[in-house]
Amino acid sequence: MPLDGKRIVLTGAASGIGKATALRVAAEGARVAMLDVNDDEGQRLAEAIGDQTRYWHANVADEAAVKEVIGEAAEWLGGIDVLLHVAGVLDGANINLPAFSEETWDRVIDINLKGSFLVAKHVAAVMEPNKQGVMVLTASGAGVKGGSSSFAYGSSKGGVHGLAMVLEQRLAPLGIRVNDVAPGNIDTPLKVAQVRETYEITRDSDNFERTMSSLADPSGVAAVMAFLASDDADYVRGTIFTR
Repeated sequence: MPLDGKRIVLTGAASGIGKATALRVAAEGARVAMLDVNDDEGQRLAEAIGDQTRYWHANVADEAAVKEVIGEAAEWLGGIDVLLHVAGVLDGANINLPAFSEETWDRVIDINLKGSFLVAKHVAAVMEPNKQGVMVLTASGAGVKGGSSSFAYGSSKGGVHGLAMVLEQRLAPLGIRVNDVAPGNIDTPLKVAQVRETYEITRDSDNFERTMSSLADPSGVAAVMAFLASDDADYVRGTIFTR
């Protein structure tokens, strides 16, 4: 199997793209340390997949918590070969700039951008002595090409894209390959909530129905994640956009 024996840390594993990715990489033979804050769903998923997975509660915006959990996950796995960082939030959709609160801005930046930095930082510390590893961060077309419904979300994902490029440059000499994936409109709880929130504000039923019917299956992004985690993706660098 393509990922047989790979030791993977996966954040945001309890739902959406993270859940689909957990199922995909486990099916391809990987052992998976799954991190999330949705404990009920995370535990259920770990139990459903079986012994090759284990779940940890992890607030990615808290450095002490990230350091502790990454250490425990690395000990359980016996090292870390791959980081698939999917955890994120989408708050502040369709709020005009004068009404956009500092609290919403800070929460989104802390989880999406600071969280990506902290997880990458502590996973890199495990990978560096072995001079090999793979990191895949989750950006967004909204942060690379524009068009976000939220000032904070688009800014945070643009930051994740920039972080991935800097990490690739700085970690490549240490044998660590870094990519970022920019998913399109995917049928996840995060995206569906944003679409419904937009409808509550605009009451544009045609746009609501059109957007909902266009949402793609998260399993497609999971397939991209699994490929990037594999040795077959050794020559792949940069940002990968999905539908």
